[in-house]
Amino acid sequence: MALLLWLSLSLVVGVQSSGVRNCHPRCHCEVESFGLFDSFSLTRVDCRGLGPDASMPIPIPLDTSHLDLSSNDMGPLSDAVLAGPGYTTLVSLDLSSNRINKVSPDALSKLRYLESLDLSHNNLESLSPSCFSGLPLAEVDLSHNNFQEFSMDVFASKVNSEPLSVDLSHNKLVSVSTNLHGKVVHIQSVNLSLNLLVNIPSMVGLPLRYLNLDSNPITKIKEGAFNQLKDLAYLSLSGLHELQDVEPNSFKGLENLQVLDLSNNPKLKSLSPAVFSGLNSLQELNLAGSGVVSLPMNMLTHLPSIRSITLGQSIHCWRTQKQGQFHRQMGHVEHNEVLQCNEEGIVL
Repeated sequence: MALLLWLSLSLVVGVQSSGVRNCHPRCHCEVESFGLFDSFSLTRVDCRGLGPDASMPIPIPLDTSHLDLSSNDMGPLSDAVLAGPGYTTLVSLDLSSNRINKVSPDALSKLRYLESLDLSHNNLESLSPSCFSGLPLAEVDLSHNNFQEFSMDVFASKVNSEPLSVDLSHNKLVSVSTNLHGKVVHIQSVNLSLNLLVNIPSMVGLPLRYLNLDSNPITKIKEGAFNQLKDLAYLSLSGLHELQDVEPNSFKGLENLQVLDLSNNPKLKSLSPAVFSGLNSLQELNLAGSGVVSLPMNMLTHLPSIRSITLGQSIHCWRTQKQGQFHRQMGHVEHNEVLQCNEEGIVL
């Protein structure tokens, strides 16, 4: 019994907050040990807000997996900033709030294990087509930048790149798409909110599961805008204050979409039933704060899996079972599922 207890304790993650070798004096380094006999370890390094006088690249421990370099006023991201020992093992990198207005084509090229990248709150207007080439990126945050248009080709790697399985806490990548111009693509989560996009970027064939396009000056969502994003589970199109029209079949092809957020779009006044064509897996539809206050009755034929719809400011509808009549020949009571709302007179 004592031996079993000792073995169990050895599997518990151990954390060392000080005394990490090669830790920059102005950074905080933390070692996480795990596995039997603490046989594996990962180092988290926090170098936030060192100031413009910090010399780049910042020296970090050789086994660093997570690095926070946010709020350091870097300006253009050159090849030298992320060079040196320790950077090649990075899995997660935070470069947010650095006034980055340009990323050198080879600035990230040596980060061959990088899965998560945060470039939010910068001044980016474009990215080199090859800046993410060869990286197994699964999660990228590009929110709060100045993109007027965006090409998803930046996520394509060379076709002979080794496919990787990626575990991002709640998201597990078990397959790799090669549909983007015949190149290997790993990306699963993209955040492009709070940019200057006027059109939906082309994303045909990407293995995305999460996409956020909130708060962009998009006026119209066109038919087939999300064509072939068959893996997408969560789509957020909230706060599009210029959005006036969503064309029929705009979401066709999103066969696994579970959550669609169209909230806080005040100029969007109506939606035709055909807008929801193909959304067979949709469970949650959010139209709160939009100009849409009613929906046509036959809309529900396009949404067989819907569980919840939110409208206007405080109208919430949810799926319930309606008591049916007893069938003498069939010998049981049939229950019909309907959407019930917290306000009377709502057309669904």
